[in-house]
Amino acid sequence: MIGGMILGSHLSIAGGLHKALEKAAGYGFGAVALFVRNQVQWREPSLSDAKVLKFRKKRVELGIGPVIAHASYLVNLAGRKEIRDKSLTAMAADLDRCNRLGIDALVFHPGSNPDTAEGIRLIAEGLDEILTAVPAGPTTILLEGTAGQGNSVGCRFEHLAAILDRCKGRDRLGVCLDTCHLFAAGYEIRLADAYAATMDEFDRIVGLDTLRAIHLNDSKKPLGSRVDRHAHIGLGEIGADGFSQLVNDVRLAKIPMILETPKDVDEQTGRDWDEINFETLCNLVKSKRRK
Repeated sequence: MIGGMILGSHLSIAGGLHKALEKAAGYGFGAVALFVRNQVQWREPSLSDAKVLKFRKKRVELGIGPVIAHASYLVNLAGRKEIRDKSLTAMAADLDRCNRLGIDALVFHPGSNPDTAEGIRLIAEGLDEILTAVPAGPTTILLEGTAGQGNSVGCRFEHLAAILDRCKGRDRLGVCLDTCHLFAAGYEIRLADAYAATMDEFDRIVGLDTLRAIHLNDSKKPLGSRVDRHAHIGLGEIGADGFSQLVNDVRLAKIPMILETPKDVDEQTGRDWDEINFETLCNLVKSKRRK
């Protein structure tokens, strides 16, 4: 935790789920995000009790705080029947895996449908079906706000609120905001007044009490572009000022903030970009945070 900020990154599970925990500890992160299986395949590999125990023990050993999983990119709870049925099965399986691993939250993209109202209905009904199928455990499902590309549902705060309001299992649900998605969807966060207005709007429509995670990404595309293209912190259209608003907002002090910036190395310095982005964010934290 830096200045009250809980920071982490989405890290690889190559070599085993526990490897993401080890990488997070190596960076000095207090949180981590990961996939619990291959994100571009429907097939669900087995998860043995031994692997579950190893992950849980390693997390305690390394002292990693919030652990956030991300559901498969194939999931579309608002899609046509064949895809939706596969998505329901995959989400239920992922939720069960996360509960077994003791993971705090499972983030997913709500879905895509040319009819937004129909999409909202299908997503809410799908979530209730999943929550009925999988007993309650430590894992909360988080709806991720989207950039609004194509027919994606979730680019407006009203979409997220409508889904939550329709769900019977709302107490097992929450929201994840992504800074690139938020900005691309048309929500201004770069200057103090604009950031305050956006967060006040979110609180009024959805509720800050539902916010359980934030993905930190700068945006390669301009405000309201509805195009999801991630950039390194401070090097995109949002810029350092926007991230300064976030990391100095005391209301978000207990919310894990997860880097989802490109995974590469700076050609000039040879440094890992997760390390650089982490350092950038830490330098933005002020001694006296926003009240």
